[in-house]
Amino acid sequence: MIDLQVGPERVLVMAVQTDQYSPEQFQVILDEMTSLTETAGGQVIEVVTQKLPKLDGRTAVGSGKLEEIAALVEAREIDLVISLNALTPSMNRQLEASLKVQVIDRVQLILDIFAMRARSREGKLQVALAQYNYLLPRLYGQGKHLSRQGGGIGTRGPGETKLESDRRHIRSVIHHVKEELADIAAHRERTRSRRAQGGHWQVGLVGYTNAGKSTLLTQLTQSETYVQDQLFATLDPLTRRMPLKGEDRFTLTDTVGFIEELPTELIHAFKSTLEEIGGMDLLLHVVDASDPAQTLHEQTVLRIIKELGYGHLPVLTVYNKIDCLAPDQSVQATAFPSIAISAYEPSHIDRLKQEIWKLLMADADWVDQRIPAHEAYKVAGMRQELLVTKFDYDENTGDYHLQGYRRRQQDREEETH
Repeated sequence: MIDLQVGPERVLVMAVQTDQYSPEQFQVILDEMTSLTETAGGQVIEVVTQKLPKLDGRTAVGSGKLEEIAALVEAREIDLVISLNALTPSMNRQLEASLKVQVIDRVQLILDIFAMRARSREGKLQVALAQYNYLLPRLYGQGKHLSRQGGGIGTRGPGETKLESDRRHIRSVIHHVKEELADIAAHRERTRSRRAQGGHWQVGLVGYTNAGKSTLLTQLTQSETYVQDQLFATLDPLTRRMPLKGEDRFTLTDTVGFIEELPTELIHAFKSTLEEIGGMDLLLHVVDASDPAQTLHEQTVLRIIKELGYGHLPVLTVYNKIDCLAPDQSVQATAFPSIAISAYEPSHIDRLKQEIWKLLMADADWVDQRIPAHEAYKVAGMRQELLVTKFDYDENTGDYHLQGYRRRQQDREEETH
């Protein structure tokens, strides 16, 4: 079959504001649906909302609203309906039977974007695992949509053949993917431990998707990485050396962007990637200071970090994109310690580096030690262990005098494990 569709898929977004959403939260997620849809290659033609205490058990929306959506699907030549609310497999089937077009929900939309963005072997495996777990209970009736050779939103990933296989085969694939991910996670843990044991301070970038983390990674490390004004532009954790004050004992790791109501399937699948956060000495929480939903985004990221078990880690909040603020706007800083910057302003990057240094050294152990001449063999080891700020040889006593900082690792590793 040849897909003759030209241009982006025409999408209708349906959303029910249940009692679990505040008006502000609902509006933010609803607005976000347009960006998510565009990132996946679709165009939002219509948005239909309804306010209900809870989702209709059969079709999520009420019967009258369903008729309204069906009429719009036909009149506006809609190719795809995306539900903001998570749909059960039975809801999905009922909606597709009523609307005569493919229906997916926000979870599947995000999984689809992750499938587009994954580049490394680990990233692709993690996305595949999340997709298999999500689609396993939804195998019934999927074949007709997945057989479109032209693909489309909600069809990327595992593919037609595997999804039409029996559940036993799918579970077997999930098992093998988990085993391979476990091997990769073990390798990642060994690498992380070597960095820590080598006296490297490890700094992690966290934040809401599209807050500017990858841009900051590039500017702080002077390295090339994928920087794009898109949701979930970076999936795979990238670790680069970040020289501070001429010292190279620092690394900076970019992580996947968070999002409100991050699908559970993704949190489980990306467990090893998210565990990178746990080994950090400092988290840079990057916030888009120009986003109207700044406060909600901040709260979302902090809540997820806490839920992952990393709420004890030191955090420096970086209010980014101040160059995008309107002339009459000012930075609404709600966290401490914090710094307001534009990632494209070199002087701001210098200030940020100074703040990172100050916070890391404040949490390090200060060492002031004299080594007698007959124990001179210890000097080399000390210089490897310490970030040396002073090194003298006293000709009168024959002592070596070292001063510097030692990464405080024992307490942190006990808390993380």
